[in-house]
Amino acid sequence: MRSVSRALGASAVALALAATLAPVAAHAATPAPAPTASASGAPGRVLSVPGLVNARDLGGYTTYDGKTTKWGTVYRTETLSKLTPEGVNAVGALGLGKVVDLRTAPEISADGTDRLPAGVTAAARPVDDTSLFAFIGGVVRSKDPVYQQAQLGNGAAEARMTALYKGFVTNPGNRAQLGAAIKDVANSTKPIAFHCSAGKDRTGVLADTILRAVGVPAPTSEQDYLLSNTLRAASDKALRDQVRAAGYMQNPDLLIPLQEVRSDYLAAFRNQAVADYGSFGDFLTTGLGLTPSDLLKLRSRTVS
Repeated sequence: MRSVSRALGASAVALALAATLAPVAAHAATPAPAPTASASGAPGRVLSVPGLVNARDLGGYTTYDGKTTKWGTVYRTETLSKLTPEGVNAVGALGLGKVVDLRTAPEISADGTDRLPAGVTAAARPVDDTSLFAFIGGVVRSKDPVYQQAQLGNGAAEARMTALYKGFVTNPGNRAQLGAAIKDVANSTKPIAFHCSAGKDRTGVLADTILRAVGVPAPTSEQDYLLSNTLRAASDKALRDQVRAAGYMQNPDLLIPLQEVRSDYLAAFRNQAVADYGSFGDFLTTGLGLTPSDLLKLRSRTVS
């Protein structure tokens, strides 16, 4: 229990929900296999990296015009701050030139900087999490089941997640950082990766925006987004089991809406973008500050 108590200190479940409650939560689960891009031996989507459960390649998706996103070019992961030495070596084998970190400064301070292979550049593009995980930490540390139910039950947790996703659009700072991250991808000359803490929400909307911007149909992009649930299921359950065993929550299932990604959350982001800017295309240009040249470079860089 000592590792549980230590992780439930400062930032508490902020890190727990990012698969860092304890080493067993981060590393115990073997990622469920995901489909390869084709039956003819195309690369597998899920990366086998010690210390990561939610790392994958954005290659192999078919666009509206029949082309395909490139393998080995853009990767999405969770935080790289807890990589094992073997994990660092595995990431090094990807040949990355840059890793884009969407975490905020307090998250990095609590969780640690990324453990990157030599020669890989780190780019900070902090996207606000509305102090969501700090709030969760306080709720969990209260050990009060009545308070926890009031704060997370009866749709309250889902409402907080919906507000988070809308804030990716309505917060000018978030739009600026997401736009800058997309430009990082467009201008990359080597493979590039991006991540937040758990690699599911901020990372998820960034991946969704990139895929749709280069012509991947929205339903296909949504399936990539939802894959986080499959990959994170075992480690998320391990976290809930630890929280219960340590006496922090009688009903840790209250955390499930916060641990999962859901179509409703993604729809809140997509719908807010259209509501504020009129169309997805105008969100890209007016909202995120991407120029036609940026979008052409993004397409050229990621689609073949």
